[in-house]
Amino acid sequence: MRGTLSVAVAQPVSVSYDVDANAETHAAVVRAAGTRLVVFPELSLTGYELDAPAIGVDDARLAPIVRACGESGAIALAGAPLQGERGAAHIGMLAVDGDGVRLAYSKMWLGGLEPQRFRPGAKPEVLDVDGWRLGLAICKDTGMPQHASDTAALGIDGYVAGVCETEADAQVPDERARRVAGDHGVWVAMASFAGTTGGEYAPAAGRSGYWAADGRVIERAGPQTGAIVRARFS
Repeated sequence: MRGTLSVAVAQPVSVSYDVDANAETHAAVVRAAGTRLVVFPELSLTGYELDAPAIGVDDARLAPIVRACGESGAIALAGAPLQGERGAAHIGMLAVDGDGVRLAYSKMWLGGLEPQRFRPGAKPEVLDVDGWRLGLAICKDTGMPQHASDTAALGIDGYVAGVCETEADAQVPDERARRVAGDHGVWVAMASFAGTTGGEYAPAAGRSGYWAADGRVIERAGPQTGAIVRARFS
């Protein structure tokens, strides 16, 4: 029988381009969260810097997160620019656990200046965590009804996203989360960048949170960096 799933959404301080420092921060968040799954914002490992060098799944700088996940029994979903096939780069979501790092999902719907550097991911993805099927999304994906529909068609219990919005658009993730939850009857978790992210998102919105399957807000963070919000789904 499937048990409960403990989830944290986090708003870490991010240092632009500094993967070493950001990986150490991610590791500290994983340890502090004390949950099975920890979700980080879009491009959390580099800041929202579209020219940041791509990260590989075998990058030694990610070792602190691997160790923290191994010690905590956690899975972390972290954001990074990733090198794809034939030189293509993607905005990716890495799944990190005690065994290592793998690419879990590549952003399908690019916005702003992103298409100048990145190519869209090929298809929606689902991550299985202890029998919970979690649809994965990155920022603009959450605003595209087709993305949620195509992901839900794979059979999901929840929809998990890393996002980055300006403070002026702080209401956007809430609007999108309510729609996804209401349309597909699944809970939604979004980790939203806070503070200075680099690029055009400064200050960022923060306000990470959870929404029930009927669209109700379960819990939200404020706009401050360092916030960790936890929920338990059963």
